[in-house]
Amino acid sequence: MNTNQPRRFQHASFQGQIGIARVDITPPVGVYSRNWGAAKHDVADSIHRPLLLTVLALASSADAAPVVLIDADLGWWKTPATYDEFQQRLHTELSLEPGHLIFALTHTHAGPPLMQPDASLPGSDLLQQWMASLVQRTVDAVRQARQTMFSATLDWHTGTCSLATVRDLPDPDPNKSRYLCGYDPDGTPDDTLVLGRITDEHGTLRGTLVNYACHPTTLAAENTAISPDYVGAMRETMENATSAPAMFLLGMCGDLAPRYQYVGDTEVADRHGRQLGFAALATLNDMEPAGRSLVYSGALESGAPLAIWKHQDAEASSELTAISGTVALPLKDWPSADELERQRLACTDRALEERLRRRRDIRLGIGDGQTFDLPIFAWRIGNAVLVGSCCEPYSILQQDLRRRFKDHTLICMNLINGSIGYLPPAALYDTDVYPVWQSPFDRGCLETTLEAMIGVINDVLSR
Repeated sequence: MNTNQPRRFQHASFQGQIGIARVDITPPVGVYSRNWGAAKHDVADSIHRPLLLTVLALASSADAAPVVLIDADLGWWKTPATYDEFQQRLHTELSLEPGHLIFALTHTHAGPPLMQPDASLPGSDLLQQWMASLVQRTVDAVRQARQTMFSATLDWHTGTCSLATVRDLPDPDPNKSRYLCGYDPDGTPDDTLVLGRITDEHGTLRGTLVNYACHPTTLAAENTAISPDYVGAMRETMENATSAPAMFLLGMCGDLAPRYQYVGDTEVADRHGRQLGFAALATLNDMEPAGRSLVYSGALESGAPLAIWKHQDAEASSELTAISGTVALPLKDWPSADELERQRLACTDRALEERLRRRRDIRLGIGDGQTFDLPIFAWRIGNAVLVGSCCEPYSILQQDLRRRFKDHTLICMNLINGSIGYLPPAALYDTDVYPVWQSPFDRGCLETTLEAMIGVINDVLSR
């Protein structure tokens, strides 16, 4: 056997049963939609693009129980309890096994907040009616995906996109020792894009998945429209070219956002979406045919000695395993929820009042203990692994994971099955930067989460 033979090129693949369904979840005009402290409006007055919810059901065989991945154009859950109630209803309606559901948010900042009723807020009645309908729309879409499953191959390939930039900018004012939340021209962002391609047994492209880390914060305080931000135009760009549904899976983007953002012009969001869509299409067109690998077949003597590579059949894995675990993260010594509410009621500054409202909601969710048991989810999908949590880690977490598992394709995700706070690197806790003072988690929690995720990835790969 020739040990000098070059290794074959083959995509990480899964072969099994796949179902895809989509539903429109756009709320009505007039719904409460304030997500920015600087916003002067409380309710949405128009629709830029519809908000969509897309379901991907995966099963190793026709008679196996499926796992369900949901991608929804939603921002964040105000408290863990709000998501827990929503998730419980889904599990009951759909008879899903624990760990077999991942509900992922695209994290648009131009949609209605996911929160408990608050009659003091304008448009709250429409918000609650819309949230009540969200459960049934999700259930219907999952059932449709499970009822229309087909034999397919899911291949993954890695590319790049330059949309994301580092958003921790040292304040140029020499009198202020803090960081601003916005483009740092000296930052080095993670530009990794992971593209999933779904192909049926006839070779027809049936869907794509785009895993990329970049905050959808193009549209900010000046925007008064409901919008999926850049994700909408990304999907449109992909779907116009492929005639197949495209899903967006948000990566670990705690420190990443577009270079030009915080605007009211929806065309800027669309431009960003087209940029990501074209990068994803470039990655898609860089892939080998489904079910084929590229193998070195020898040298051809010509004007130069030519290395000849040829396609061969490749066997895709039908392995599909879903596991979850928890890691205890230490919490900061924050005031109680009652004290934060007293501070909020006494506050006359609109932006500060919004900060206190958010901190109160987080405190309500994590309780008054000293630690929080953070759920971590890992799915082995053939030769690839999807991993994530409800937090917003800095991108160093996904970079470290991919270095540790360089022989595997990792789909790294933020804001799955809930949302609760940032995970900045330990060194940043010595600075005045938004993700540090916003987060309820104490120094070292990102590093602790990294080790926990390494553990669950090793676990799911060994089963």
